[in-house]
Amino acid sequence: MIVIPAIDLKDGKCVRLKEGKMDEVTIFSDDPLQTSSAWFSQGAELLHIVDLDGAVLGKPINDEIILSIAKEFSNKKIQVGGGIRDYSSATHYIENGISKVIMGTAAVKDPEMLREFCNEYPGKLILGVDSLDGYVKTDGWIQSSKLRPEELVKNFEDIKLAGLIYTDISRDGMMSGPNIEATLSLSNKTDLPVIASGGVSSLDHIKELSSSSRINGVICGRALYEEEFTLKEAMNAANQPS
Repeated sequence: MIVIPAIDLKDGKCVRLKEGKMDEVTIFSDDPLQTSSAWFSQGAELLHIVDLDGAVLGKPINDEIILSIAKEFSNKKIQVGGGIRDYSSATHYIENGISKVIMGTAAVKDPEMLREFCNEYPGKLILGVDSLDGYVKTDGWIQSSKLRPEELVKNFEDIKLAGLIYTDISRDGMMSGPNIEATLSLSNKTDLPVIASGGVSSLDHIKELSSSSRINGVICGRALYEEEFTLKEAMNAANQPS
């Protein structure tokens, strides 16, 4: 299982939110490029970057910063989400060095666009499945849908996705532990690679997730920034070579 450090961008700074609330902000760095360099130098294989402003406004806002990181580390892998709601935004990232794009809101509101993108760029799209109280949330986790996570995933069984990221919003940034039961339940209903996200705060959480062959990766944010453990320790816990 791969450990993926998260970089959440708001107003050009590296931050973490609590439960996705834009007024619950902790700033960890005002230099995303330096932060990216730090994670890669510590052994990260992949970075998870989210444009928080973009997620709320519905279009890429911090994309210049994100693409500058991709250019600086052109030999590394970066997956990007937040505000990617149309074909042109998604292709712009892929054609400028981003490994994979993440779409969640568009999956609910414009599924045909996702199909078009995946036909043109197979294996370049990760489905973002963001859930609160059992239902998928959209638009920067502000709006509710009537879809359950497994229903959203089922809608895209026939297209060439790279995988999915499952986030329990109530756990995100709260250091309360991931929703392992829900993550495993969803992973058992799909053949897609699953990345767990939200709430990881100890090495035991990583070990528990890695014990399932159904979980391919885990995203770590606040716990790494607050030095609950190092990236190397997390990678070792996930049975990765350090």
